[in-house]
Amino acid sequence: MGVAVDSGLTALSNNYIPQIYAGKLLVKFYRSSVFGAIASTEYEGEIKKYGDKVIIRTTPDITIRDYTIGAGITSERLEPGKVELDIDNAKYFNFGMNIVEEKQMDVNAVEKWSADGAEQMKNAIDVSILANIYADVAAANKGATAGAISANINLGTTAADGSNAVAITKANVIDKIVECGQILDEQDVPDTGRWIVIPAWMATKLKTSDLKDASITGDGKSPLRNCRIGMIDRFEVFVSNNVAKTTETAVACFNVVFGVKQGLLLASQFTESRMVDDPKEFQKLIQGLQVYGYKVAKPDSLGLLYCKYGTEA
Repeated sequence: MGVAVDSGLTALSNNYIPQIYAGKLLVKFYRSSVFGAIASTEYEGEIKKYGDKVIIRTTPDITIRDYTIGAGITSERLEPGKVELDIDNAKYFNFGMNIVEEKQMDVNAVEKWSADGAEQMKNAIDVSILANIYADVAAANKGATAGAISANINLGTTAADGSNAVAITKANVIDKIVECGQILDEQDVPDTGRWIVIPAWMATKLKTSDLKDASITGDGKSPLRNCRIGMIDRFEVFVSNNVAKTTETAVACFNVVFGVKQGLLLASQFTESRMVDDPKEFQKLIQGLQVYGYKVAKPDSLGLLYCKYGTEA
């Protein structure tokens, strides 16, 4: 029997002492985080605290002029621009570990739970980023008339009842992803580093579609055989349960964002991870603080597919 615990608390001893359980903790499955893969993190620099600022120099545009023999040439002075990435977001965790209960446990709970906190922190940041970046997408890269040149691609729009969202089915899922590629092509976005983040149900539509040609994904095997999505028309496809969802009269609509890594900037750092004494109890407080900032640096290099689950014909 463990040491008595106040009536308002759960006795951890009853859950972790070896006489009760064999000592194996259930494995926790975390949602797959994607922000580290879809954003450029090369500008993190020395982030020390909330409120820091990362200054990113950008390449200036060079003017191309016509040349006429004997007319002379014009010189221009190039002045690099800059993008300011504010580190204006912060999240933390703080939990206590009673020193008596810690001694009675047969597992290193502090280590395991700290790792759990770090994973959940990562997931929370993922949710924050995917819930906000789609609002900064260039106007030509979303909506019912998307396309900087063609202006004839339907990527869906909001409505009161979800009727304007694109219904994704097995028959059209590949076509829509290819059209997203065209959106970036018309903005002269490079092929390298392209990505798209889709919800799990859309991944199922994709995997059960007619992907018989392995060359579509750029993989050696068809996704029907190895259950791996891989590359679709130059996009690295990520599946996430954190894709921002909007409910329109009971219709679930999803903000599927796509783009290229250079268009989204991220600077993140675990600035504090510590264990301190709790002055009010015989326990340690395990605390973690992560500060971060993100910015859509190039709105033309991101796009938005506003879609919903489509019923198969």
